[in-house]
Amino acid sequence: MEMEGRRREVVVSSLQFACSDDISTNVAAAERLVREAHAKGANIVLIQELFEGYYFCQAQREDFFKRAKPYKNHPTIARMQKLAKELGVVIPVSFFEEANAAHYNSIAIIDADGTDLGIYRKSHIPDGPGYQEKFYFNPGDTGFKVFQTKFAKIGVAICWDQWFPEAARAMVLQGAEILFYPTAIGSEPQDQGLDSRDHWRRVMQGHAGANVVPLVASNRIGKEIIETEHGPSQITFYGTSFIAGPTGEIVAEADDKSEAVLVAQFDLGMIKSKRQSWGVFRDRRPDLYKVLLTMDGNI
Repeated sequence: MEMEGRRREVVVSSLQFACSDDISTNVAAAERLVREAHAKGANIVLIQELFEGYYFCQAQREDFFKRAKPYKNHPTIARMQKLAKELGVVIPVSFFEEANAAHYNSIAIIDADGTDLGIYRKSHIPDGPGYQEKFYFNPGDTGFKVFQTKFAKIGVAICWDQWFPEAARAMVLQGAEILFYPTAIGSEPQDQGLDSRDHWRRVMQGHAGANVVPLVASNRIGKEIIETEHGPSQITFYGTSFIAGPTGEIVAEADDKSEAVLVAQFDLGMIKSKRQSWGVFRDRRPDLYKVLLTMDGNI
């Protein structure tokens, strides 16, 4: 009976779909899939990164800054607030944010009553062929955050952030019970033979296992062609969205081509007990980790 009293079950969902370059079409697709996730019992539903349009960072184009909108009164966030309130679900909403002279890759966390709990701004900004985000986004200034939602305290980071174990640990240290990573990743335009999907998944499975928390990852699918200053650039996004359990095990997964609504249920009370008893937070030595505050390993 004592263990029963600690049960706290939550159902999480990861969405996966192909984007067009039309905002209304993509937002309608996201809403349709959120409703499908809700029908499957989901309490927290993750939509992929920058789902309002194509992943435009394949090119460095001045006109693409017109895609950014201010956080306040953002129309897609407002629509998802209404949807969250109607369905009683939590929805993190990714968007390209304009903040005066700055621009961020941001996500707003909408609680189950439609309340906007605030934003996280992507901290790690990649810069490579096909993923030229430094042209558009300032490094995020919010720091890693957790959000107390109706169903759980959640940590949300964005795409390239997922390659950094420090980010996952920072969120769980602040009390995150589940980690969420909306993503846009696929083929590499400079090397069509390079396939990072297994690496991408294993790194996040490691975050789940190292921190003893479930983890939800959402990625897009489909082929997107963007005109660049050097001609057309093409990425085929590899999907394979997944949900991992607290030992890093895959409990739900999508393929690399199909639209998907993944769901999984977790008992956060039981997982908390496992996390406490496993000892990885008890036995930490922050006094020895000062090297992590350096770039070259010299203290």
